[in-house]
Amino acid sequence: MPKLVFDEQEIRSAIDRVVERTYRMDFSWDWPGGVAFYGVCEAYAATGKEEYLNGLKAWVDENMEDGLPKLSVNGVSIGHALLTLYEVTRDEKYLATATEMAEYLTHEAERFGDGIFQHTVNSESYNFPEQAWVDTMFMAGYFLLRIGALLNREDYFEDGLKQYHGHENVLQDPVTNLYYHGWDNLAQNHMSGIYWARGNSWAALTMARALQLIPVTHPSFMIIDGSLRDQLSTLVRLQDDSGLWHTVLTDPSAPLETSGSAGIAAALLTRGRLYNKYTQKSINGILSQITADGTVTGVSAGTAVMKDADGYKGVPDKRIQGWGQGLALVFLAEVLNSTQNRFGNGC
Repeated sequence: MPKLVFDEQEIRSAIDRVVERTYRMDFSWDWPGGVAFYGVCEAYAATGKEEYLNGLKAWVDENMEDGLPKLSVNGVSIGHALLTLYEVTRDEKYLATATEMAEYLTHEAERFGDGIFQHTVNSESYNFPEQAWVDTMFMAGYFLLRIGALLNREDYFEDGLKQYHGHENVLQDPVTNLYYHGWDNLAQNHMSGIYWARGNSWAALTMARALQLIPVTHPSFMIIDGSLRDQLSTLVRLQDDSGLWHTVLTDPSAPLETSGSAGIAAALLTRGRLYNKYTQKSINGILSQITADGTVTGVSAGTAVMKDADGYKGVPDKRIQGWGQGLALVFLAEVLNSTQNRFGNGC
């Protein structure tokens, strides 16, 4: 396989700019910040730059003064940053709050079917009864794996695995091996039936991360490995020449989308040299989407399960978004990790 070729200093400079721009955004205690700060944590793990965590610590400390807002499945994604802050500082307050989130998921979050979390957000204006959205694999499933592994809590860990397997069962298409955006358990259908780029990146990235936490002797390892393997083999064949992916993966007329592309490309990197020729195009493509001030461009706005493909194509992408900043940082950090031939757990 061809060796990856890139300027390490260019990657580090891009990370610096994206982190700095991210801290000039305003976040509430919700998933946009959860993804953005997860990316900052990945950047810290790859570079060792303490200043990346200083801004995060200040934001978390200030927001924790008022206590937690009402929790949701999406909102617990902030827990990723809390786990990293605990791992670095050993300050028990971060772990206590993360544990409170895990307890909410374990005992209070709405479920259906075989214990799959119903998609919920921090707003009472939106309700999605018995709907599974692929986003949950990152927001809650991966978080439960991380805190379960950290605390040696088998109940958290196994519940996280339950989310992976449950979402695979209802969302991964056995023919294309791509993930649908959502599943309506009441209607017994995939709603619009769209293969959405960012949704597939949530699945691919978090499965890749899960495999770094699950013992190879655990039955779940091969289940998740097989799902990811088959998904990636389809995704690489849908990559645009620019190195990005279309927001509707199977529709070349759909806009190219940076956040989903970064998440997919980060998952490809964890497979090592197997996908280097595709990763190489992604490095060039994603760097081209980062402005001089660190804004990651071409990132679609928050996206519900839309009615049809035109709905996805019409989602605006002109504004900076926390998930775009965060997923770009995840990818750039993984590029740096590749120079050391290590694909560790990150943060």
